[in-house]
Amino acid sequence: MLIPHPLLGLRDAQEFTYLGDARLIDRPNGMAENAAEAFHDYVYLRDNPAGVHRELWFHEQGDRSWLIVTRDTTTHEILGAELARDVALTRRGALSEGGAQA
Repeated sequence: MLIPHPLLGLRDAQEFTYLGDARLIDRPNGMAENAAEAFHDYVYLRDNPAGVHRELWFHEQGDRSWLIVTRDTTTHEILGAELARDVALTRRGALSEGGAQA
């Protein structure tokens, strides 16, 4: 399986480590009133979807970047990849513009 790295082009999936659902970059606020419950859900509850899914991959044997890879779990077709840093910064900016806390 080849992963289209946004900076390095097509890379073999063996260079990467799969880390799970891309929602892991949305870490709960440890200072929130319901922090214990939020962290329980964050650590232990996962979806296992069939179909298109966004996943977190680490380029361990390359530039050590974190990617969000969009993949169809039924066919293993890679539909795209983005730097996780860029996704997180975009979300943070959108939250700030909407008045919510990042």
